[in-house]
Amino acid sequence: MPELPEVEVSRLGITPHVLDHVVTKVNIHNASMRWPVPDDVYQLQGLKVTSIERRAKYLLLGCERGSVILHLGMSGNLRVVNADEPLKKHDHIEFVLESGKALRLNDARRFGACLWQAPGECHTLLTKLGPEPLTDDFFAERVYEQSRNKKVPVKQFIMDNAVVVGVGNIYANESLFKAGIHPKREAGKVSLKRYQQLVPIIKDTLAAAITQGGTTLKDFAQSDGKPGYFAQQLLVYGRKGEPCVTCKEPLKEIRLGQRSTVFCANCQK
Repeated sequence: MPELPEVEVSRLGITPHVLDHVVTKVNIHNASMRWPVPDDVYQLQGLKVTSIERRAKYLLLGCERGSVILHLGMSGNLRVVNADEPLKKHDHIEFVLESGKALRLNDARRFGACLWQAPGECHTLLTKLGPEPLTDDFFAERVYEQSRNKKVPVKQFIMDNAVVVGVGNIYANESLFKAGIHPKREAGKVSLKRYQQLVPIIKDTLAAAITQGGTTLKDFAQSDGKPGYFAQQLLVYGRKGEPCVTCKEPLKEIRLGQRSTVFCANCQK
């Protein structure tokens, strides 16, 4: 599943081609996404895209009448192509631009979304989201206070979008390893000192992934079709049974919240 760095890389990739350009036509080739695509999305037609923002894993294409909300789901990707290029299988949503280009949302599994947010409103999907991880609103003391008396494993705690958005499975694995924290440790039993170590590590890990182009995932490609390369530097995720880069002991894998969790039992306590 594309995680926050991949979505941010997509935002950065499409911005030069879409921002300040007029959408001459909106084509909804398949409205049966995770939620039905509302007709309100057609309001973008004939208007200039005045902003392209990311909130958690959602991209918002803003115009004077509101914003189109895009979510890549489990297998989605955005591509900027020539408008006359034939559609690919699973090209469900298309925004044709005055430049002769088109922004297309391709989603084989159709778990992604294309929704609408009216001016001055906040879509229900965005109302309960926590702070962005790369902002000053995400800091150790806040996380520590939220964690008190929480018995949930710390890995699931930092993946909770009410605590902080965008710390998906890959980056939770990586960050906890770097901080030396066992993923099953109860969030409420992690000390302030350890959260003061973990929070900057989460920030640095996500920032590095964005800089390096997002993680290479089976279904993900940047807007130019080139995959990210951060996966080459993953320390634990996807490395079950391989030696720990620190102590050389075999890495272990368990399931937490139905997600693969890889860690070093020797280095993470």
